[in-house]
Amino acid sequence: MPDNVTSLFRSTAAHSPSMAALTRESDGAGPVDFCIPCNPYFPTPAMFEEMAARLRDIITYYPSSADTITAELCSLLRLPPQCVAMGNGSTELITWIDHLLVRESLAVPVPTFGRWTDQPMETGKRVDMFPLQESGGFALDLAQYAEFIRARGTRVAVICNPNNPDGGFLHKHAVVQFMDAMADLDLVVIDESFLEFADAENEPSVVQEAMLRPNVIVLRSLGKNFGLHGIRFGYLVANPALAGRVRAMLPKWNLNSFAEHVVFMLKEHGAEYAQSLHQVRRDRMDMSGQLSSLPGLTVYPSQGNFLFVRLPVGAEGTVVRDRLLTEHRILVRECGNKIGSSSRFLRLVVRPQVDVRRLVTGLEQVLYGTSRRGAAVSEQATGTAYSSGTAAVDRLVSQTNGAGTRGLAQAAGAGMPLPAAASAPAVGPGGGMPVPAAAGLPQPESQPVPQEVPRPQPVPQPAPQPVPQPVPVPQPVPVPQPQPQQLPQPVAYPEPAPQPVPAAPLLAPAAAFAAPAPAPAPAQTPVPAAMQVPPPTGPTPPGVPARGGLTAAQVRGTDGLSMAPATGWPGAQSWPDAAGMGQAAG
Repeated sequence: MPDNVTSLFRSTAAHSPSMAALTRESDGAGPVDFCIPCNPYFPTPAMFEEMAARLRDIITYYPSSADTITAELCSLLRLPPQCVAMGNGSTELITWIDHLLVRESLAVPVPTFGRWTDQPMETGKRVDMFPLQESGGFALDLAQYAEFIRARGTRVAVICNPNNPDGGFLHKHAVVQFMDAMADLDLVVIDESFLEFADAENEPSVVQEAMLRPNVIVLRSLGKNFGLHGIRFGYLVANPALAGRVRAMLPKWNLNSFAEHVVFMLKEHGAEYAQSLHQVRRDRMDMSGQLSSLPGLTVYPSQGNFLFVRLPVGAEGTVVRDRLLTEHRILVRECGNKIGSSSRFLRLVVRPQVDVRRLVTGLEQVLYGTSRRGAAVSEQATGTAYSSGTAAVDRLVSQTNGAGTRGLAQAAGAGMPLPAAASAPAVGPGGGMPVPAAAGLPQPESQPVPQEVPRPQPVPQPAPQPVPQPVPVPQPVPVPQPQPQQLPQPVAYPEPAPQPVPAAPLLAPAAAFAAPAPAPAPAQTPVPAAMQVPPPTGPTPPGVPARGGLTAAQVRGTDGLSMAPATGWPGAQSWPDAAGMGQAAG
């Protein structure tokens, strides 16, 4: 592609120019897209042909009302329509959530989807950003996050599961426990936009639990799952009061005719959709193995339809992005403008093997100057202490909250991990993801830090020194782990170093993707102090159930951690369950 197309990255307010803009500036053919996280296997070619045949009618006439389209979607999902609000993309729903339900402050782990930080800041809210540590594989420790929220006094909490851009995953029992612990907040949002690509758990969605709680919203995407970003449609699930507040503000025709046509044709194509999800999961495993073989390239475990990778030391993300585009017609997402990340990271969308081989060849030539897998760009010898994303967090938190991450950590009673403290990884609440360990654990040998990446403070040699103005650091309280029999072995989340894959094209047997047997209800476990709901004093605050009423667990007749039975999609032989999991394609 011509060199001038790279100027589009510097002239757009978005993270990347649109595919239409790139196509206009080239010779009429767009690049291979590893940037936009879309399902490459759905709709099927036959479905596209059907839409093309109906194109004139689709774009000529008004669509049905949003209520009609929502009712059809709910009949497919087997969800009550009064608990669902459909939007013109998840971004529209995030905007209304911010305007209607976020009063003063919002907490969100970073890096994450940019609208969760940018949207509330644009409307003057305080955004409390909880940095995910590179040394811990960007895993989210829910106990530390809860402690951070309590110390900051934040009124709204957001979790993206899986998280964008790293693909980090939290098991359902941990998310449900977090929602119950945050019952006194104004709002808890669980963004499940990429959850249908996950395979670490049979029924990972919390949509059923959200409908029973007064302050929980679950956000779901349709464009990403169905491979139709251009249509712009998504939905949220909440109790009728919350969903009704958002639905009442949406225009009558906020959904277009293409969205209506796709929703109404889905019931005939459930088997193809389920098969597309299985294929993406197989491709993710194969792609992770191929990228991990490149010298110095780190690939983080992911449950999304994308992989988060760290480039070798000395490689600049913008240069790699521009050369891949101009020399190899490959578009990638460089993450230097994502809060909590840096230009040393790329997010690469999972694509078919033929495209992945083209990507690997391009990376070999751009990074090493040869098609051979040499070591022209060498990685650090040992350790994972390099933490390039914390500088961006420090800058933005300083602008919004009046203090850097160190000031926040002091205000939180040192409950938030400090950027400079590269801790040894430990198992996190998601059941296998590494998280920063407690202070005082042995540190890896320090490595030379690239000059182009500023560090919040140098790591002392050879042993870690206490942070200036020491604050007592309590031992972090781990999120209670389920009994070994709670989750079947096949669903354990992978270690940070991806498992090798066979050299031959990966063709997993059908049994490998069959739904595991239902897990028994986990035993009741104590809730960490940071995640306990303060006892009520005085009048009941807005959004909190009146004292003496039933809890959501009591309504369900469970212990609060048991998985609610999935309602499922109509036809067990065709559609997966409501989260896109469980049922194999017919």
